[in-house]
Amino acid sequence: MLAQLEDSLPPITVHRGTMRVVDGVHRLGAAKLRGATEINVVFFEGTLEEAFAHAVEKNVRHGLPLTVQERTDAAARIMTSHPDWSDRRVACTTGLSRKTVAQIRRTGLGDHSGQTARTGRDGRVRPVNSAAGREQAAQVLREKPSASLREVARVAGISPSTVRDVRDRIANGDDPVPVRGQSQDRCHPAAETAAPGAVRTAAQQHQRMAVRSRRYETLLHGLRNDPSVRLTESGRLVLRLLETRLILVGERNRLIQGIPHHCVPNLSVAVRQCAEAWNEFAAQLETHELAEEAAGGEQEQSRCDG
Repeated sequence: MLAQLEDSLPPITVHRGTMRVVDGVHRLGAAKLRGATEINVVFFEGTLEEAFAHAVEKNVRHGLPLTVQERTDAAARIMTSHPDWSDRRVACTTGLSRKTVAQIRRTGLGDHSGQTARTGRDGRVRPVNSAAGREQAAQVLREKPSASLREVARVAGISPSTVRDVRDRIANGDDPVPVRGQSQDRCHPAAETAAPGAVRTAAQQHQRMAVRSRRYETLLHGLRNDPSVRLTESGRLVLRLLETRLILVGERNRLIQGIPHHCVPNLSVAVRQCAEAWNEFAAQLETHELAEEAAGGEQEQSRCDG
């Protein structure tokens, strides 16, 4: 089919050191069928293993699709030659999901469990286990609730998205380190982490709500004491809206008991829509924050260049 096309074929990719075709074997075959003696080439500079990863990434996105087994084998080979690559980076290259790549790594194919850090798709190096960074970020957020995501990320050595997750977990009364990221000696006692399917007792639920309430009060107290928040009209409005959550926590049981049964469905929908609106508001705040910090970084770079 390629040979019958009248248009010129896109250039193929060739590893310069070995002259091996990295991407475009079918285009090369089509050119031969046409009787051509030359073909446009883009040379790949790098090692053979880097060329292999490049070839897999190219073939995942065009041409004859690779089978799942071919992509799985490719992922194992890439993790062996590039043990410092993150699961997401390998997944993006091979067209597999991150969970599948993590499973391949756990099975021992390309496993390098001794590694403490890996390089992501953006070229940044991040720790494999961010538990220590999460705990440090949580401490910074408690001491300085108004700190930006990037500011906390620089101090804790983790990504801004991880800082955001830590902040959300603290606001919800959860541990800043997910259970899967905790070491055995740091896991919660059995009384606090019930087995899957087990039902928490009323005392455990009450304790969890109390912890969340205290952490929220601490967070709100820090915002109230921040002049840039309490001395502006918009800041005071947000504080008043946030204070309603304290009322809800303290009066929850009484409110539930006083709501007529026939109103529960509509009220439940309204409450969930309100929660969604707050989530959207939080996402817009974070997007605005990242945009301002990026703009500030560009201005600082411009001054340095000047």
